[in-house]
Amino acid sequence: MGLTFQQVQKYEKGVNRIGAGRLYQISHILGVHIGYFYEDVGDCTSLDAKGSEPGATHSVVEFLSSGDGLKLCHAFTRIKDPKVRKRVLELVTSLADGEEKLRQ
Repeated sequence: MGLTFQQVQKYEKGVNRIGAGRLYQISHILGVHIGYFYEDVGDCTSLDAKGSEPGATHSVVEFLSSGDGLKLCHAFTRIKDPKVRKRVLELVTSLADGEEKLRQ
C-alpha cells in the first residue's frame, strides 16, 4: 500500500483519518466487503463481510495493531500467487483449529 510504519501508527491512534480510497484498498487487500468496516456503526450493522463473526471487527483491529499481525499482513500481501496465498491461509487455519482443539 506504500505506507510507512509511522503512517500506520497514526491511523491506529486516530491521529490521521483513513480516506475512502485507502479504506477501499485495505478492504481489497483483506478480502472483505467495504461495509465490513462499518458493521458496528448505526444502520450499517446489517452489512456483513463474508464469513465474519459478530465482534470480528475488534479482533481484526487488535491483530493489525500488533507487531506480529502487521508483519504477517505485510508478508502475506507480498505473495502474488493465488494458489500459494490459499495454501498459507489453509496452513494458518489448520494451526488455529489445532490449538482450539487442544484447549477443549
